[in-house]
Amino acid sequence: MPASAPGPRQPTIADVARVAGVSRTTVSHALNGLGKVDPRTRERVRQAAAELGYRPNLRAQRLRRGQAQAIALASSMPFAVAGGPSRLGFYMEVAAAAAESALSHGFALVLVPPVQSDSALYSVDIDGAIVVEPDVADAAAAQLRERGLPYVALGRPVSPDEDAPYVDLRGGRVAQLLLRHLYEQGATRPALIVGSGSRHSSVDALAVHERMAREHGWTPIVARAAESGGEQAGYEACAALLAEHPGIDAVCALVDAFAVGAVRAVQDGGRAVPDDVMVVTRYDGLRARTCEPPLTAVDLHLDRAASDAVELLLARLRGDSVTPSVTVAPEPRVIARASSVRTPRA
Repeated sequence: MPASAPGPRQPTIADVARVAGVSRTTVSHALNGLGKVDPRTRERVRQAAAELGYRPNLRAQRLRRGQAQAIALASSMPFAVAGGPSRLGFYMEVAAAAAESALSHGFALVLVPPVQSDSALYSVDIDGAIVVEPDVADAAAAQLRERGLPYVALGRPVSPDEDAPYVDLRGGRVAQLLLRHLYEQGATRPALIVGSGSRHSSVDALAVHERMAREHGWTPIVARAAESGGEQAGYEACAALLAEHPGIDAVCALVDAFAVGAVRAVQDGGRAVPDDVMVVTRYDGLRARTCEPPLTAVDLHLDRAASDAVELLLARLRGDSVTPSVTVAPEPRVIARASSVRTPRA
């Protein structure tokens, strides 16, 4: 069988140089923004490249520069809470927005599975990373430091010695808005369910819950659940709370997987949501919208926050002075749904 005919020859940098009447070095500098090239010459080179359909060899460029032109999105947060069975959740929403922002700057985004001790972060070819909601002694952050790679955090780091720039997801404000919503809907004995780790969202929510309990005369009722347990962990934590504190009339389960499990626990216990027990959660994702009843949640503006994290990281890669080192996400907004909407407080 005869070999297929080769495709048309792709134009080379030498072809561009010939058409533009300059050297190959000048073409390289003109197309890559390097060196001192007269603006008129630069424009002539660009026009010649466009007419010929020339595309630079990105792999060769990266090898010359010693850069991967890629950044990673990493977290120690297990997929049981970050993604769920559908793999469509908090982590993936951040990934989609970060990938779009990174690509606009000529960088690819590498999505890293939940980081444990044997993570691919040790071998993946990247220039830096965004660490999503790092925990104390976070595995992803530790591996990046070991490799000497720059990173930024999406969510306030909680390790006392952590000084990476970060995007503030306003964990305290989010908890305040959710608990205030429950209060306005008539809650008098709200409980809080948080992860067993120390991510900023849990730390901030615990502080806000304690403060609001003092303000409104509530008894602070808190349960912790392992993130890796997902919905079942939320179910068990809520069932235990209801058994120990039968007067609970609202549950703020920060992790959306926990909240879905909490709804099942309330219903299996013979109570109604929201008439007997209201349930709210932090992240307005697929789980919140498809739960029955749909869950009241918060718009965290993750698209903007993820884009801001990319900008912070790229500034570090350029060697820019990152000032300020903290970018604050837009004001969060409660999206009230059937899981908590009942007779407002007079």
